[in-house]
Amino acid sequence: MTTHYHPSRLSIIVPVGSRRSNLRALYAEYKAGVAATGLPYEFIFVLDGPRSDAARTLTELLREGEQLTVINLTRGFGEAAALMAGFERSSGNAILTLPAYHQVEGTDLRKLIGALDSADVAIGYRFPRAGSALEKARRAVFHGLVNFVTRSRFRDLGCGVRALRRQVFEELDLYGDQHRFIAILASRLGFRVAEVSMRQSSQDRHARMYRPREYMHHLLDLISIFFLVRFTKRPLRFFGMVGAITFALGAALITYLGIERIAFDHSLADRPALLLAALLIVLGMQIFALGLLGELIIFTHARSMKDYRVEEVIQYPENEESSSEEAATEEGSEPRKPGMTQAAPPAIA
Repeated sequence: MTTHYHPSRLSIIVPVGSRRSNLRALYAEYKAGVAATGLPYEFIFVLDGPRSDAARTLTELLREGEQLTVINLTRGFGEAAALMAGFERSSGNAILTLPAYHQVEGTDLRKLIGALDSADVAIGYRFPRAGSALEKARRAVFHGLVNFVTRSRFRDLGCGVRALRRQVFEELDLYGDQHRFIAILASRLGFRVAEVSMRQSSQDRHARMYRPREYMHHLLDLISIFFLVRFTKRPLRFFGMVGAITFALGAALITYLGIERIAFDHSLADRPALLLAALLIVLGMQIFALGLLGELIIFTHARSMKDYRVEEVIQYPENEESSSEEAATEEGSEPRKPGMTQAAPPAIA
């Protein structure tokens, strides 16, 4: 059974990092878009490390009477940490995360928040999307890899415009650069995720090539998400399969060499394949043992690990029979058992 969800208060979290637009103009655009919903709201700006110019602008807005909260982190911890810091100080039952730079048109925020009526998480994707052919190819490769690894279908994980019910954030533990994969992590926990088409801002023009180190970081993040989504509770399925295949290759190769030595009298002293076969066997056993060790660790902590979430509990109402049993118990008589009738008292002759 799906129940309708109506936010009573919005908490807008804006993490401010090295990339940012004119915060005054951006805040005015966001404020107009959120105010159109008619819901009470609060703005929380989280400065990820010392940002003197951003702090100056936000201080000016506070002096002008704007109702917003500013959180200063001691150093740059990353966008995921900034989002969690903002959430810990939020009070709304719906959370809206917005980037500190232009990505979508502020007038479309109402549509995104409205999507929470039928979904637990609503993520925006920019359409139509501007960009060069190289940028489109890079985005297609990234999302193709993500969708292949996680078996999901998302079109714009780089968009920082998201609306979430509060309980989603309460069950997420974000760290590192996992903010890009909020939709995937929420889907893994059983939350309903919807994509909402939003118009790309005319000022969203950040065309540049990332450094090779950043591409490597994204690849490592993708690998971590692969294990979190697919093998968090089943490490033996991955490591056991890889270990078994490696062991089987080594065993097959050493069997072949043994047959050559026994049947055809081929010398093995100068055969590098013998060393390779031995290494494959040992490596396969070690990989398998790694998965088994992970399985044992998870088994010992299984009671404290909840891998499910309950959406709703429907309980049958108390019927008349249970009420009569309670009444009989209060009077001191023995309650009747189901399916039994009370015998009539014997007649007095």
